[in-house]
Amino acid sequence: MKNLGNLMKQAQQMQSKMAEMQEKLASLEVTGQSGGGMVVATLGGKGDVRRVKIDKSLVDPNDVEVLEDLLVAALNDARAKVDAVTAEQMREMTGGLNLPPGMKLPF
Repeated sequence: MKNLGNLMKQAQQMQSKMAEMQEKLASLEVTGQSGGGMVVATLGGKGDVRRVKIDKSLVDPNDVEVLEDLLVAALNDARAKVDAVTAEQMREMTGGLNLPPGMKLPF
C-alpha cells in the first residue's frame, strides 16, 4: 500500500505541474516571421493567432499570392516555435522522460 500512496502523491504532483504549465502557455506569446520580417505573426502558447503585421510595401492587389505565401510561412514559423517551447517545458516537467512519438501532454 505504501507504493500506491507514493504513486498517488506523484500523480497529484504531476497534475499540479501540468496545471502550472498550462497557465504559462496561456500567457506565452511567440512571434514568427517571413520575408525578412516583412510579415510577422504572433501566436499564443496554445497556437491561437493573436496578431499579424504586414509591411505596407507587400500589399499589391495584383500579387496577392506572394502575401498569402508569406503569411502562411510566418504562421508556420511561429507555430514551430510554440511547439518547441511546449516540448521543452514538457521535458522539464517530466524530468527528461521522452514520450513515444505522437504522444503529447496535456492530452
